[in-house]
Amino acid sequence: MTVDDDPAVSRSVARDLRRRYGQDYRVVRAASGADALEALREIKLRGDAVAAILADYRMPQMDGITFLEQAMDLFPYARRALLTAYADTDAAIQAINVVDVDHYLLKPWDPPEEKLYPVVDALVDAWRAAGDRPVEETKVIGHRWSAPSYKVRDFLARNSVPYRWYSVDEPEACRLLEAAECAAADIPVLITPDGTVLRKPDGEQIADAVGLSTRPAAEFYDLIVIGGGPAGLGAAVYGASEGLRTVLVERRATGGQAGQSSRIENYLGFPDGVSGAQLTDRARRQAQKFGAEVLTARDVTGLEARGSARVVRFGDGSEIAAHAVVLATGVSYRALEAEGVAELTGRGVFYGSAATEAPDCEGEHVYIVGGANSAGQAAVFFSRYAKEVSILVRGPSLRASMSHYLIEQIEAIGNIHVRTRTTVLRAHGSDHLEALTLCDEEQGITETVPTGHLFVFIGAAPRTEWLGDDVLRDEHGFVCTGADLVVEGRRPPGWTLDRDPYHLESSIPGVFVAGDVRSQSVKRVASAVGEGAMAVSLVHRYLEAR
Repeated sequence: MTVDDDPAVSRSVARDLRRRYGQDYRVVRAASGADALEALREIKLRGDAVAAILADYRMPQMDGITFLEQAMDLFPYARRALLTAYADTDAAIQAINVVDVDHYLLKPWDPPEEKLYPVVDALVDAWRAAGDRPVEETKVIGHRWSAPSYKVRDFLARNSVPYRWYSVDEPEACRLLEAAECAAADIPVLITPDGTVLRKPDGEQIADAVGLSTRPAAEFYDLIVIGGGPAGLGAAVYGASEGLRTVLVERRATGGQAGQSSRIENYLGFPDGVSGAQLTDRARRQAQKFGAEVLTARDVTGLEARGSARVVRFGDGSEIAAHAVVLATGVSYRALEAEGVAELTGRGVFYGSAATEAPDCEGEHVYIVGGANSAGQAAVFFSRYAKEVSILVRGPSLRASMSHYLIEQIEAIGNIHVRTRTTVLRAHGSDHLEALTLCDEEQGITETVPTGHLFVFIGAAPRTEWLGDDVLRDEHGFVCTGADLVVEGRRPPGWTLDRDPYHLESSIPGVFVAGDVRSQSVKRVASAVGEGAMAVSLVHRYLEAR
């Protein structure tokens, strides 16, 4: 749908859209916001779906932002773009944050092949991924405050598997449990499209059931990439595109911490921002397009050099080998050390943004612990749902750890409040989080506040305990590489080659490290992707020199 009060512009955009999309989509145009809303209501009553809406910013009676706000109530999954003149660019960018506009387009957009179609292509792709249609595939029956139920939902969401959620106290959930011959004690229950029933499934069982690849197609590869965050995906894309037989192994879901980000706004080439899920989904599809194999829900427990081969062991005792390995396992959020938090994790206390919980935050007061970009992005995201969002920061301000653009956004959103020098002492609740005890260290006072949602974004732990002693790490567990391994002219113990380690090479020749897990790395998405690509170029150099 296009909405513009200027007849010439309206005809022009409709003409360009029909020329490109007319074979697969019906293009509807309206001359005002009111006419467009009336048309949308008729489309809704007929049971049709709307893929994308392009609305002019400046229109009489109802401007584009007001119209898009009301259109979202009818078609929440329709992707939205604002048509604007150059002078209104600032307003368009503000609209992205206010009403979650996906893109803005400057008028005129000539030639459309460069300035219109790429944007609309992205809108349509995103709509297809979300889908404004009933989800009749995988069904999940569970309890809202069950940690295992949350893990199933989170696993499906992060792996872009569509599913329908049924709370155990809903009548339809009871009917499904009866048909599956399950009881409430069996939840979470997952029912696949072919009728297979899984009771309390783990990640590997879910992955197998919904069609994700969990078993390697071969025993030997050119390159094994361990970890599916930005660094790992970057390595997989460049490795596969350059002819290396590549397999990427991910323990949970591709994307890592970046994949949980509600919106990344400082990544090159995305001036309107992009969600972590969208960015990593595109990267995963790109890697698979070039022939990379992606294994999900596989826990890597060991890595060793066996002659010229580099062998990776899995938790079930199986193994695969390759000429070279890229370690890109990233980092995990550190546990919040406060009484009651561990017991309530997954039941009101969550690590990361946990986007599946957003609808349940409607009208609630949400608390976020952390002062880095991930915490700020989560605060902006949850502010659209929650009545109030409080960011709890141990330090005196956000400026030491958060990007300037994000601080400005937070300051402009009325229902986000930053509480500095504040820590969580205790989480209260029986079957789910009900309250927090907070300490204001500056004033020396404590208070207990009611809440059902606490999201934690503190610190970064590399989780490299599974690596053997042959892989040297620093005092924090991050993997040392390159020049850091050469101390006073001496190469690392056990080094077998007549050269120093390459820039991203670990203390095992042929094992390279990229992204946040590397010691002294820059903790940014762009640098992680760059290191993944650089690691592949070093893999080529290593293979050529053997």
